Amino acid sequence: MSRWRPPSPRSSPYITADGARRLEAELRQLWVRRAEVTQHLAAAAAEGDRSENAEYIYRKKELREIDRRLRYLQKRLPALTVVGELPGNRERVFFGAWVTLEDAAGEESTFRIVGADEIDPQQGWISIDSPMAKALLKKTIDEEIQVVVPSGLASWFIVDVRYE
Repeated sequence: MSRWRPPSPRSSPYITADGARRLEAELRQLWVRRAEVTQHLAAAAAEGDRSENAEYIYRKKELREIDRRLRYLQKRLPALTVVGELPGNRERVFFGAWVTLEDAAGEESTFRIVGADEIDPQQGWISIDSPMAKALLKKTIDEEIQVVVPSGLASWFIVDVRYE
């Protein structure tokens, strides 16, 4: 039995203007952090035996993690398309929309459709690649959507669509 798994599908290359600014700020901050970690690493390496030096081992690991994230951001940022303008028809759900849904029990939930690099479940930001967002795209108020969830098929009605 093999441990090989097929690669995951590529995420959409879209991002909001705020999301792009956050990623660029993170990239700048990582370069500053990398310089600090490199200085601490050099000081730890100067202490002598590196095989038992916990500070040296920790800083090497931290530097690897920073470098991994730097490589990702440097590769991902140029490939992203910043969506800054509002759609012509603001009655329909498109990228960047805030959508309020009502389920059969009458409970409302609000989601914002954003790029894969800026999802945040705490704020209700969902990826444009998610099943919920795919079901919502190009729909209007009072339309019903159905999404397959772990417990089966769930239905919601679109109550409100807004852009900020």
